Parts: sequence; C-alpha cells; structure tokens
Amino acid sequence: MHRRHLLSLLTLAALGPLARRDALALAGKAPPLMLAEVYRPNSVPLDDYWVSEKYDGVRGYWDGHQLWTRGGEHIAAPAWFTAPLPALPLDGELWSGRGRFNEALSKVRSQVSSDGAWVQMHFMVFDLPTRPGDFTSRLAMLQKLLPITDAPWVVAVPQQRATTHAALQALLDKTVSMGGEGLMLHRGASLYRAERNADLLKFKPYDDAEARVVGHVPGRGKHAGRLGALEVETPEGRRFRLGSGLTDAQREHPPAIGSWVTYRYNGKNPGGVPRFARFMRMRDDEPS
Repeated sequence: MHRRHLLSLLTLAALGPLARRDALALAGKAPPLMLAEVYRPNSVPLDDYWVSEKYDGVRGYWDGHQLWTRGGEHIAAPAWFTAPLPALPLDGELWSGRGRFNEALSKVRSQVSSDGAWVQMHFMVFDLPTRPGDFTSRLAMLQKLLPITDAPWVVAVPQQRATTHAALQALLDKTVSMGGEGLMLHRGASLYRAERNADLLKFKPYDDAEARVVGHVPGRGKHAGRLGALEVETPEGRRFRLGSGLTDAQREHPPAIGSWVTYRYNGKNPGGVPRFARFMRMRDDEPS
C-alpha cells in the first residue's frame, strides 16, 4: 500500500462511523471531478461561458464530511477549517494566495493539521458537483450557499462574462499582471460530468503539462555536484529533459524519481516533444 494512502487510512480511523463510511469509499480513489481542456482563440462561442480566475492552488473536493485531493488523498485540515462546511459536495481550490502554490501544497500534503499553517488558506469553491441542473443554475445555488458568516475562508469563486476573444484576452492580461495564473471558462449550459471535456476550459499565457521524473542528469560547470536536469516522461511515453526553471534548492534536493512535475512550454516539435520546456513545480498529487 502506498505510504500516503496508509497514513490517510490511519487518519480516518479517528473519524465517526458515518463520516468514516463515506470517507473510506473515497480513500485512495480519485473523486469524480470535471477536468478542463485548453482554450484556443475562437475555438468555442463565448456567449454562454462564465469566466473566473484560475487559482494556483491545490484542487480540493469536499464530499460532505472530508476533504480530498484530486488524486484521492485525504487532506488533514484543521477541524475549525472544515466544521462550517455544508453536508454536500463542493468542488474548489485550496489556495494560499497568488504566487503561493508551494505553501498551499505543503499544507495539503502534511498529514498533521496545523492551525497556524492553515490561517492563510482559502477554499475557493467553483461548483456543486452533485446538484442537478446546468452550471448557471448550480452557480445560483452556490451563491445562495456562500459566503458562510462563520467561515470567511470559504469563498464562492467570482464569475463574470467575456463574450469575445478580445475581451477574454484583456481579462487574462489584467489577471496575469496582478499575479494570477490564468482564467477558467465554464459553459453555462453544461451538466457536471466527471471527465475532461470542453465545457470547462483553461486559458493561460503559456501551455503547461505534466510528466513523471524518470532520471536525474548530473550537472556541469556551475551545477557540478548537483542536479543538472530532470529526465522526464510524458503520459504518452515521450522523454525529454527539464534543465531550466529549477531553483538552487531543487538542484540540491531534486524531485524524486517517480514523482510528477508540471512544466511550461511553447508548442511542440514535429515529434511531439515540447519546445522550450521549463520546470514549474511539483504536482499536487499523482495523476489518476
């Protein structure tokens, strides 16, 4: 059994019987989440899409009793953080602020909840996955449900319209200038489908993707004696090296072989290998 799954189950042993029943049903399994495709200019009619900021946090799924990561890992959040949450599923992002992804990831990965560490965390909720109706009607329900007076850290993600690509691009530029990562587009007429589909789109100033670390390439010159590059493999089996974007600390203590990382790039060559690939960060969980 995966060590983190074992720790999750030990944590669940302390829960009450009803919460434990539902939690055990998800332990080690990816929750049924809707996943985004990439927006391309003028690829879809924008009139029926809601637009929000893409928060650079860790995907969080509240099942009505417990918090889970996208990959099905139990999140040991403090009791005060989750106590005010309603007894129905919420889909959102655990977010520590713009440019603070690593802080959010550290808190989520910890198996021991720390009140102080979670003070700056917000649960940015963008959907009610088990409620009936299309996204526009679910959004109306969400806006009635939140905010919760006793839990200002639980926030309904603000949504707006941008019905032309020019308006969308202007909103992206403004968001990025303020330190944001990008935008999310959600089709108003869409049902919640636990799959990757074009009803949910992400729009960023660059492409990004994920790959598994399969090797460590020794450094040379100023990087002699530490990591020079990561050898990674895409889910499709293509291998390449990530040598830029790594901090000194990451070169001294590189991501472990077998772990997953996110990288950014600018298009692909004819063989499908990303051009100008640059390490961004560790992934928040393992792909399901």
